[in-house]
Amino acid sequence: MVNRALIAGLVAAAAGCTTFEDPDIVVDLRVLAMASSLPNQVLDIDLTPPAFPGVVFGQIKPAVVCALVADPGLDRRLVWSMSLCPLSDDERCEAGTEFPLAGGVIDDPETSAKAPELCAGVFPERNLFSILSDALQDDDLHGLGGLYYAVQLRIGGEDSDRALDQYAVKTLQVAPRIPAEVRANANPSLVRLSARGEQTSGTLGFGRCVESTSPFRLAPDARLQITPIEDANARETYVVPTLDGNSKTFTETLTYQWMASAGGFSDGSTGGPHDILGNKANLSTEYHAPSAADLTGPLDVSIWLVQRDERLGVHWYETCLRIAP
Repeated sequence: MVNRALIAGLVAAAAGCTTFEDPDIVVDLRVLAMASSLPNQVLDIDLTPPAFPGVVFGQIKPAVVCALVADPGLDRRLVWSMSLCPLSDDERCEAGTEFPLAGGVIDDPETSAKAPELCAGVFPERNLFSILSDALQDDDLHGLGGLYYAVQLRIGGEDSDRALDQYAVKTLQVAPRIPAEVRANANPSLVRLSARGEQTSGTLGFGRCVESTSPFRLAPDARLQITPIEDANARETYVVPTLDGNSKTFTETLTYQWMASAGGFSDGSTGGPHDILGNKANLSTEYHAPSAADLTGPLDVSIWLVQRDERLGVHWYETCLRIAP
């Protein structure tokens, strides 16, 4: 089980040693990621004669947007809502532009018996068509590079001041099938997480700490190299149009964001493009467990990994480490 008093003590101890909190360590309410079942959609457009917008937008399929939220510092329920809106420059829904999608109250994300779901459906209906029509009128490229819209999450403690709520936005896209080889993006994926330490090695199982009957054990102050093993199809090849009327083909790069409820990482972000010499980016990170002096007993540490491509694709994973002598 999550020892929240111990985590709070570790956070307080860390605060005494540095001015700033480690951004890779999640100590209070935070939206870690948002993902869509259809991060972008590709529409068939007949350019001769120009297609009526209603016919084009009628190809849009329903999508589901979900959020990953952590709140390790407190044991409480959370109030949330999701809204549809135009994508603004500051990636927030401007006041008066939101169209409510879903909302409710969820149990504590760390201790609930079943992992809570924060999801909303985005359906091809009037509000979405209105947002896309306005985006098309304001686009200098007339939609050639795609049209973007947003789903915003607002979340906070059930009995807390709503001024303390957290916000996050998921960007979504619709784009024309120009050239004909263009295909919609799929979210990336992993096969497993490989772990290697000085005296231990193995595979980290996926799941929350509260659901783990036998978490991967790690000694205090030990270091553990964690490596994501990608699915063979995780890095898609895709085509984009160029301004000269031709097209260019790319292979996706993937990035990995690492976060934990205690301890630390050598790198909070790994992956990305090749370096200037053509070498592949390192995907691994090294986790550093809390020291024995900071522990009063076994500590279960949540580790969150968010996998992203450069075309709005997102997938996340959670695992658990038990820090004990």
